[in-house]
Amino acid sequence: MKISILVPAYMEEATIGAILERIDALDLSAMGVEKEVIVCDDGSTDGTADVVSKFEPNSCQVILVRHPVNRGKGAAIRTALTEATGDVCIVQDADLEYDVEDYPTLIEPFLDGKADVVFGSRFLKRAHPTGMRMANFLANKILTLAANRLFGHHITDEATCFKVFRTPILKDMNLQCTGFEFCPEVVSKLGVRHIDVFEVPIEYRARDVESGKKVRWTDGVEAISVMLKIKSADLLSKVLSPRLLTRLSAFRRPGRRKDD
Repeated sequence: MKISILVPAYMEEATIGAILERIDALDLSAMGVEKEVIVCDDGSTDGTADVVSKFEPNSCQVILVRHPVNRGKGAAIRTALTEATGDVCIVQDADLEYDVEDYPTLIEPFLDGKADVVFGSRFLKRAHPTGMRMANFLANKILTLAANRLFGHHITDEATCFKVFRTPILKDMNLQCTGFEFCPEVVSKLGVRHIDVFEVPIEYRARDVESGKKVRWTDGVEAISVMLKIKSADLLSKVLSPRLLTRLSAFRRPGRRKDD
């Protein structure tokens, strides 16, 4: 099996080299797994791209793609995904909050045929993950509850970075996200497609705002909004006929040209 490790990176010059070194050093050959790493530099103005371009791996291929301007985490993941050739995709942040040593635990359910999607849960190891601020803790609990109630999931960590998918599933989602709404979008779309999420425990060491953490309370509001929009669209599709939906989607106000 081949895994594609998707790394969205923005202003991560201080940590991206360490992440690549740890991934490169991780030996998965005993599991019959090979690796490719796809880094999307999301318009960084520091040396992030230089560090990646100069990195010389020993055990995996490293591909660098770039955005000329910052577009957001979701957009970076989508761009990296277009280059993925692996059977399975792992999302890996460019900081040091998540431990690549958890890859075997994340991959094993795919090899055993137990899962098509695996989330690494920070809450299965300890009730309150190391260094997680109370605001982030409460926001995650609210988002997880919303995901479970709206889409019938039974997960404990909606906002975890470590989300792993069989590649065709992720590519078939028609992702629209540009920012941190990647998480609620994929969780919601898995729910409406009735695809189960298998969870495994992972390690986690939160970094603070001063160290570069970018998630804010407004991202939690956006996440709830994304879930509600997808849930509403799903309910609407079950009520309205396909013909009427096609007409509504093709509706244009009078006087507008097709190329406007």
